[in-house]
Amino acid sequence: MPWEPDRYLQFADERLRPALDLLGRIPSRPARIVDLGCGAGNVTRLLAERWPDAELTGLDSSPEMLARASETLPNARFELAGVEHWDSEDSLDLLFSNAALHWIGQHESLFPRLLDMLSPGGILAVQMPGNFDAPSHRLIRELAASPAWSGKVGNGRMGAILDMAAYHRLLAPRSTRLSLWETTYWQALHGANPVLDWLRGTTLLPYVAPMDDASREAFLAELGTQLSEAYPTDESGTTLFPFRRIFIVAQR
Repeated sequence: MPWEPDRYLQFADERLRPALDLLGRIPSRPARIVDLGCGAGNVTRLLAERWPDAELTGLDSSPEMLARASETLPNARFELAGVEHWDSEDSLDLLFSNAALHWIGQHESLFPRLLDMLSPGGILAVQMPGNFDAPSHRLIRELAASPAWSGKVGNGRMGAILDMAAYHRLLAPRSTRLSLWETTYWQALHGANPVLDWLRGTTLLPYVAPMDDASREAFLAELGTQLSEAYPTDESGTTLFPFRRIFIVAQR
């Protein structure tokens, strides 16, 4: 199942907050920037606005997302490629990635490789979700593994990250400056089942991709009931969805 830009952008403001926080921690004026996993281009636009004179490229493996990104920034350069197979021909000043690298495995080799693409003083700035043990993600895994669904769901890969100490071990010896931190965003969502809607834009895609329409709707209905119980709506119609994010800023 391809990515759906409209569904992903349903919570565009909430998804942008971590990117803005990460952007605020970059002190340099980079001349050559690559947005790794640029998606629909909403973060690429922020990079273009902050450094309008920079040479900026958006990289993503989804043609649907890149088509939307090209509409958002018609004068920008976009490249269809997976980060795991991509290499830069030139040294870069900033590699920026918002909520993308958790989809890619082998971080033990990926992160040092990305850092090596930077020019001296260049910055690797990364934000990734760190909530894989949250009720939302646990419920998805449990339902997908149940006898009723184990043979129908996709590969079920929701991404993964290392612990913070592992990123420190990987990057500190290669960095002149390294900052690691985490933030939990208490997102106030609205709608009939907003946590399900949020997850349908990203995490659930690999699970429901091979299903026919009837099976997909049945799976989502069952999961939606469980999510509504785990994340109840209050009297004002607000559903609080705590979401942990981790941040890495490494300067070569």
